[in-house]
Amino acid sequence: MQPQPPYDLHADADDRPVTVDRREGPYGEVVLRRRGSAGPSDGAVFEIIANGCFLMDTSDGRSERLLIRAALDALPADRPSPALLIGGLGVGFSLVEAVTEPQWGRIEVVEREAAVIDWHRAGPLAAMTAGALADPRTEIVHTDLVEWLRTGPRTYDALCLDIDNGPDWTVTEDNDGLYSPTGLAACAARLAPGGVLAVWSAQPSPAFEESLRNAGFTQVRTEEVAVARGVPDVVHLAVRGA
Repeated sequence: MQPQPPYDLHADADDRPVTVDRREGPYGEVVLRRRGSAGPSDGAVFEIIANGCFLMDTSDGRSERLLIRAALDALPADRPSPALLIGGLGVGFSLVEAVTEPQWGRIEVVEREAAVIDWHRAGPLAAMTAGALADPRTEIVHTDLVEWLRTGPRTYDALCLDIDNGPDWTVTEDNDGLYSPTGLAACAARLAPGGVLAVWSAQPSPAFEESLRNAGFTQVRTEEVAVARGVPDVVHLAVRGA
């Protein structure tokens, strides 16, 4: 599916970031910017900015893919067609990684920003995720993740959460609740026994590891992905007891 107006995909001569789309929503402003050529296949890098703070871009994706792989590896090998919930569509790396693995059964992605969903369904990010969105296992749920975890009708074998910048640095105040004792209790309630919780973070958080243990999760550990500058991205992993 090709990008549709009002997206501005004209390349800037000096490679400065170009605002492709800007939306005001119930949680503040969300912006899609582009650096480089017109589309991902041409080497462009797209960035998502929320309330003036950089969240993610399409330049790497190793840690977002690790989020999915590590969760699957932590599940019992004999669990047939495990159900996966991805919290946050983002630029699509986690969803694309999930659909490449035939072992996953149902794949749900909860995303609260209508703009982000639009960018994937009919906008500049469709080039990355059109195939993943067309996979019959994939379902996009447009709602707030915290509310879905609290009231949603289904359970899952794995929750892979990439919300904001992780437990220690949230751009949107409402996202703090996901990493609170109440939020972690909702995660545990939504997981099947032996299910895996995987949480992406822009930095390691020993305090969050302790919060996971206090919430009753076991086998708590952290996997790191080195970045060019600064502290590594990490995936926090934990298992709900049987």
